[in-house]
Amino acid sequence: MLRRTFLSITTAALLATPAMADNHSKDIVDTAVEAGSFTTLVAAVEAAGLVETLKGDGPFTVFAPTDDAFAALPEGTVESLLMPENKDQLTAILTYHVVPGKVMSGDIAGQSLDVETVNGAKAMVDATDGVKIDGANVVQADIEASNGVIHVIDAVIMPK
Repeated sequence: MLRRTFLSITTAALLATPAMADNHSKDIVDTAVEAGSFTTLVAAVEAAGLVETLKGDGPFTVFAPTDDAFAALPEGTVESLLMPENKDQLTAILTYHVVPGKVMSGDIAGQSLDVETVNGAKAMVDATDGVKIDGANVVQADIEASNGVIHVIDAVIMPK
């Protein structure tokens, strides 16, 4: 009986795991689209013309804000950033969420360091108690994709 209970719990846990958990064959963009909780991020990546870049060889480490993270921005911010005339600003913000290379959480555990983002600015990563980047919490780490890794964050981070 105990074995059957364990198997039921294990099966339930596997079924409850987000679809993003094992997408090694999908690139970063397709992994984000499939997850369903990054519609704003995907729309922003499209508006900035970064889809092909993030579908490229990489590897990339993407700190991906959820839809809730974008919704927490001041009213009208997202709509303004998605306007064609603000493409440069949007691109700067999005590329600030990307680090060249594939950095898994275990690679930086216990460390606090500045990392250079794709936009050239440095972001502060603190992995001494959980993982944070510029104060945003990593709420799900190490989601592997064919061309890198996604770390889900609970806030949109802005270049300095």
